[in-house]
Amino acid sequence: FRFGKDTTEYRTIKMTGISQSKFNAQEMLVVNPEILEKLAYEAFVDINHYLRASHLEQLNKILNDSEATENDKFVAFDLLKNANIAAGGILPMCQDTGTVIILGKKGRRVFVTGDDEQFLSAGAKRAYQTKNLRYSQLAPLSMFEEKNTGDNLPGQIEIIQSDEKDAEEYKFLFIAKGGGSANKTYLYQTTPSLLQKERLIEFISEKLKDLGTSACPPYHLAIVIGGTSAEFNLKTVKLASTKFLDTIPTEGSLDGQAFRDLELEQEILKITQKMGVGAQFGGKYFCHDVRVIRLSRHGASLPIGIGVSCSADRQIKAKITAKGVFLEKLETEPAKYLPALPDNDLSENVVSINLDKPMGDVLKELDKYPIKTRLSLSGTIIVARDLAHSKIRALIESGQDMPDYFKNYPIYYAGPAKTPQGMASGAFGPTTAGRMDSYVEQFQSLGASLIMLAKGNRSAVVRQACEKYGGFYLCSIGGSAARLAQDCITSIETIDFPELGMEAVRKITVKDFPAFIVIDNKGNDFFKELKLS
Repeated sequence: FRFGKDTTEYRTIKMTGISQSKFNAQEMLVVNPEILEKLAYEAFVDINHYLRASHLEQLNKILNDSEATENDKFVAFDLLKNANIAAGGILPMCQDTGTVIILGKKGRRVFVTGDDEQFLSAGAKRAYQTKNLRYSQLAPLSMFEEKNTGDNLPGQIEIIQSDEKDAEEYKFLFIAKGGGSANKTYLYQTTPSLLQKERLIEFISEKLKDLGTSACPPYHLAIVIGGTSAEFNLKTVKLASTKFLDTIPTEGSLDGQAFRDLELEQEILKITQKMGVGAQFGGKYFCHDVRVIRLSRHGASLPIGIGVSCSADRQIKAKITAKGVFLEKLETEPAKYLPALPDNDLSENVVSINLDKPMGDVLKELDKYPIKTRLSLSGTIIVARDLAHSKIRALIESGQDMPDYFKNYPIYYAGPAKTPQGMASGAFGPTTAGRMDSYVEQFQSLGASLIMLAKGNRSAVVRQACEKYGGFYLCSIGGSAARLAQDCITSIETIDFPELGMEAVRKITVKDFPAFIVIDNKGNDFFKELKLS
């Protein structure tokens, strides 16, 4: 990669521990390792609470676009409200506070008086342990037994040597990558026959459907064509999705330099706008923007990688130089991007649903409305996701009864971040529904999971089960976990499997919790109409 000028705006982190010394007649930058610990801590705190101004501007743009649908605008407005709540520094913007990923580019004349990875890990660990962030990392104790590590480590830390022009600088990219968006990273080992414009666009258009909505659009979409290996292609996808490669050249060369294809980026962006998926519930804004990068390749190979950065667009640059320690300046006052619009200006015909009525009555009420209906939910909900579903299936298969709470209440697929002192809940947005698809037919046949609440499109198995057993799947807005915690969740208690930590079964009370009917009891499926399921 050949990078252009770095136009990033940085803020100074005040600390001592940088000096210069000569070795073999060359000037060396000597860095105390505690600086790395402090830098990592600051980075992971910032990216769980603040966003780049450019991302917030893109959300604001949706509200001012006459071609955006009401649902596009409703999601964008909710995400902006979520950003304002997260910027208070208490609730993180998403309940999935991400895997720790750190890329370091270390100049050859930079010397750290300690173990770089050890101190970077320590800083990340301190951020996750002292802030209201979630521990999402599972350690394998055996092939089939896992346990949460309790500190969100290990992380993925890679340190490479930078170019000679940066010999006395240490540069970083810190990423908190949520599992939902990471799961929407695809590698296709194709053939060189696709290197023809119409064929390539047709291939990409078809594969974009694989992204679905479970990773919380609007997306920053990255597409990489080529690469000396599969792993290098996917690494480039990740870096492109963070805008880390924005300044590389826009044309190729005989020496194989990577480049962006700006024309193809705009063509693919237009394709995403015409898909109809929009910002989760139909419309224009499936993607904010697109990055298309072309890499060199082996003559017999054509890897194509596709990935996204989601609504929790969490990454931040940093650098250490002889002048000090610098961290990218994120927007700490996102209110300037939030217009003074009431919710009813963005979406009409909101239906209030009382979840504390008997399950049969709630199902009869939902039966009155078509898919795409916007709901406001109030009452009691059971929270259970992957591990809890697995535990309950094991109970059933051992001859025990399905727990009554799975029959009497809607099931919300979610796992919260830590609860701040004085609040009812930590950040608590929906998780990807598709991971629970394999449980639905069995559970609904037993009178359970008849109302499910999560995010993203689901398979035909769920649609068929809902039609057979009279169930519903409701979608909530992915990416607004802080907003839901502050404004919609009034109480929370653990009622089963406490040993599962953030995946324990909980009972929560909600007020005016936003959702949409996506799959109904008649076999209708909003995402089927969009050919996503």
